[in-house]
Amino acid sequence: MAARGLGHGLLYLGEVTRDHKDIDWFVRAEDSAELTGALLRHGFEPVTGPPPDLQADFAKDGLDSSFAFVAEDAAGRLVVAGGPWAGAPWPEGMLDAEPGRIGGLECAVVSPPAQIEIKEMMPVWVPGAPRRAKDAEDIVRLRTAMAERARDSARPTMSDHGR
Repeated sequence: MAARGLGHGLLYLGEVTRDHKDIDWFVRAEDSAELTGALLRHGFEPVTGPPPDLQADFAKDGLDSSFAFVAEDAAGRLVVAGGPWAGAPWPEGMLDAEPGRIGGLECAVVSPPAQIEIKEMMPVWVPGAPRRAKDAEDIVRLRTAMAERARDSARPTMSDHGR
């Protein structure tokens, strides 16, 4: 189950960039019972929040963790698993990123372009959700990291020169 959880930008960037009061995760809906059991066994407390078929929220040591449930539709697209937006598609290519890492922790991550789309569109998708300075800062960090990786991958290597 753990390998099927999807983390956000922290792991793509490879470092903690700011203090986080919460971390958002995406988990396949069919793993929700197993996830809940594991979190409870590790001392997480459930937090009342969104509809239980949409998301599960937990807290431990002052950190909130929100687990949005995803599913696939008949066409194989990743969609919102439940709640009032059930069946709404998540951004195309959301799962196309390489695994992210911080130290020895590795996790599948939401692709940076999908993270950016989610951060930019949340106030549109959820009327009343504010545009937040931390999201704008995260978008800049993600775009910068993407540009750096693209530049680094475009550099010739020794093997490109027949050596």
